[in-house]
Amino acid sequence: MRRSRHFVLLFCLTAGFAFAQGHESNEDLLIWKWANFIVLAGGLGYLMYKNLPPLFTARTAAITKDMTESEKIRRDAENQAADVERRLAAIEAEITALQARSKEETVAEADRLAKHTAAEIARIQAQSVREIEDAGKTARRELTRYAGELSIDLAAQKIRSRMTPATEDRLVRGFVRDLK
Repeated sequence: MRRSRHFVLLFCLTAGFAFAQGHESNEDLLIWKWANFIVLAGGLGYLMYKNLPPLFTARTAAITKDMTESEKIRRDAENQAADVERRLAAIEAEITALQARSKEETVAEADRLAKHTAAEIARIQAQSVREIEDAGKTARRELTRYAGELSIDLAAQKIRSRMTPATEDRLVRGFVRDLK
C-alpha cells in the first residue's frame, strides 16, 4: 500500500514537472493520457482490491446463509408434511376403529333390545296367563254362586209347587214336636 502511495506521489511530481515545463507536444499529451489512464486504472484497481473482496466475501456469506436457511426451511416443511401424513394415516385408522366400534355398539344395542323385548314379551305373557287364570277362577266362583242361586230358586219353586196347606200343617206340627 505504501508502494502504491509512493508511486502515485512520484507520478504526480513527474507529471507536475512535465506540466510546469510547458512542453505540450503530441508525445507529451499521449504520455499524459497514458499516465492519466494508469492513475485511474491504479486507483480503480486499488479500490477494487480494497473493497471488492470483503463485498464478495459478505455476499458469499449471505448467499451461503440464505442457502442454509432455505435448506432448514425445506427440511422443516418436509417434517411438517410427514407429520401431516402421519396424522392423516392416524385419522384414517381412528375412523376405521370408530366405525368398527360403532358396528359393535349397534350389534350390542340390537342384542340388548332383543333381550329386553323378549323379557317384556315373557312378562306380558305371564301376566296374561295370570289374568286369564284369575278371570277363570272368578268366572267359576260366579258360575258356582249363580248355579247355587239357581238351585236354591229351583228348589224353592219345587217346594212351593208341592206345598199344600195340609203339607204345611204337617211340617209345622213336626217342627213343634221336635222343639219339645
